[in-house]
Amino acid sequence: MPPLATMDPHSPTKVVFEVLTVLAAGLVSGAVCKRFGISMLVGYLLSGAALGLVFSHLVYQRTHELEYLAEVGVLLMLFAIGIEFSLAELVQLSRPFFVGGLSQMALVAAPVAIVGVAAGLTWQAALLVGMATAFSSTVLVFKALEEWGQTATSHGRRAMAILLFQDVSIVPLVLLMPLLTGHPQASGIKAIATLAIKGIGFLGAIPLGRQLVIRYAAPWLSQTRSVELLVLFSVVVLGSAALIADRLGLPPMVGAFGAGLMLNGNRLTRQINSVLLPFRETFAAVFFVSLGTLIRFDALLAIPALCASVLVATVALKAAAATAALRLTGLGWRGAFATGVGLAQIGEFAFILLLAGQSQSVLPPNVYNLMIFVAVITLTITPQFLNVGLRLAQRYAVVEHELAIRPISDPERMRRAMIVGIGPVGAQIASQLEIEGYDVCLVDLSPVNLHRFAQQGFRTVVGDGAEPAVLARADAEHSSLITVAVPDDASALRIVSAIRQINSTATVLVRCRFQLNAARLRSAGSTDVFSEEREVASRISKWLAEVIRWSEPR
Repeated sequence: MPPLATMDPHSPTKVVFEVLTVLAAGLVSGAVCKRFGISMLVGYLLSGAALGLVFSHLVYQRTHELEYLAEVGVLLMLFAIGIEFSLAELVQLSRPFFVGGLSQMALVAAPVAIVGVAAGLTWQAALLVGMATAFSSTVLVFKALEEWGQTATSHGRRAMAILLFQDVSIVPLVLLMPLLTGHPQASGIKAIATLAIKGIGFLGAIPLGRQLVIRYAAPWLSQTRSVELLVLFSVVVLGSAALIADRLGLPPMVGAFGAGLMLNGNRLTRQINSVLLPFRETFAAVFFVSLGTLIRFDALLAIPALCASVLVATVALKAAAATAALRLTGLGWRGAFATGVGLAQIGEFAFILLLAGQSQSVLPPNVYNLMIFVAVITLTITPQFLNVGLRLAQRYAVVEHELAIRPISDPERMRRAMIVGIGPVGAQIASQLEIEGYDVCLVDLSPVNLHRFAQQGFRTVVGDGAEPAVLARADAEHSSLITVAVPDDASALRIVSAIRQINSTATVLVRCRFQLNAARLRSAGSTDVFSEEREVASRISKWLAEVIRWSEPR
C-alpha cells in the first residue's frame, strides 16, 4: 500500500482518512475545551490550525470531498436557524429585535468597513469584514443566560432579540454574497434585481410547502411512528430545497434556511430538530476544523502589535455598540453595559462570510488570518466578561413575564416557586404551578431539558441543585414552594440539605424512589415526601380492590 502522502487525493482511502483525522481532532479538542469551560468552536479552529501545521500534506491541500462535507455543515446550521425560528417570539420581541438588532449590526459594521477601506481593502472586502465582525455567538450567550437563570430578565430577553436578528440577517447576506464576492454574474443593477426577485419568490413559496407538511406529511409520519422515515424525510426536504435554490441561481444556504422554515411549526418539529442534531454537530465540526486549517500562525507572529491592537479595538467596539443598542431598546445604562460586554465576541456565522470571501479571493490571506485570530481570542475571553456582567446585571434585573401566560401582572407580588429536576414529573409540576400563578424557576443539570422551558418564558438555571451558587442564581432564598423531583434519593438528600441552609421557611416537597429513604429525607428538612414505591403500591391496591369488588357475585 503506498504512503498516504503519495496517494491520489481523490482516493477513497485518503478521503476517509482525512475525514477521520478531522473528526478525531474535533473530538479531542472538544473534550479539552469542555473540561476547561471554553467554547468548543475555539477548540475546533485551533485543532484545525494544528493539523494545517503538522499534517499539511494530509489536510492543508484539502480534497473537494472534504470541502463538500464542510459545506453540508453550513447547510445544517442554516437549517437549524429556520426550524428554530419562532414568529410568535419575534412579535413579542419586535422592538428589541428590529431596533436593537439593526442598530447593533450597523454600529459595528459601518466603522469596521470604513477603517477597512482606509486601510486599502476593496469596498467588498471591507463590507464583508464589517458584517462578519458584527455577528456574536448565539450559542455562547444563550448558554450563559441559561446557567445564570436570566433568560426571562429584561436584559436577557433583549440580548436574545439582538442575537435572533443577527441569525436571521445571515440569510439576506448570503443572498448578497455573489455581489460581495465579486461574482461576474452578480454585477449590475439588473443582475442584483433578478437575484432579489428570485430570493423573494423562493422564500415566498415556503408558506405553501409548510402547509403541505402540516396537513399531509406530519400526520402521515406521526402514524408511521418511524424515526428512520422521519430522518429520511427531513434530509430529502433539506436537500431538495438546497438543490432548487442552487438551480435558481441562489446560494444553497438560502434553500437550507427555507427547508427549516418549511418544517417549522408542526407536531414533529422538535423531533426533527433532535434527530438531525447529531448530523449537524458532526458536519459542523468538519466545517470549523477544516476552516482552521487555513490559519497561518507564522504570518500572525510577524505582526503581534497589529493583532493585539485589532483585538482590543474589536472588543471595545462590539461592547460599545451592544451597550448602545440595548439602551435604545429601553434598558438602563448599567444593565445595557453589563450585558453588552457579553456580546463582544465574533460569532460562528461570521466564519461563513469569511470563508466565502477567502475562497473567492476577495479577502487577502493576511486579513483572513487576522480575523480568524481575533474571532478565536474573543470567543475565548468574552465568556469571562459575560459572567461578570451577568453577575452585575442580576442585582437590578427585573423579570419580565408575558401577560398571555402569566395570570398575575405584578412580578413583585407573585408567589415564587422552584423545581429541581425537569423530567416528566418536574415538567408536569411546572405547568401546574404556572397555571396557579406562581413565578417558577427551573433547575436542571441538562441545558437540553431546560431549553424549551426557557423559550416559553420560564426562568431556568443550569447546574447542580445542591450547590449554593446555583441555588443563589435560582433565588431559592425567596421561594415559598420548592419541589425536588430528581430521580435519585442520594441527590435529593443533598439538595434538601442545601436548600434548608439558605431557606428554613419554604415548603419543600420531595420525590423519593424508595420508601426506605423517606425518613432520611424528612429528617433533612422535607415538608412532605412522595415515595414512588408507596404511590405505586397504593394505586395497584386500589385497582385490585375495584377488580375484586366488581368480580364478586351479586
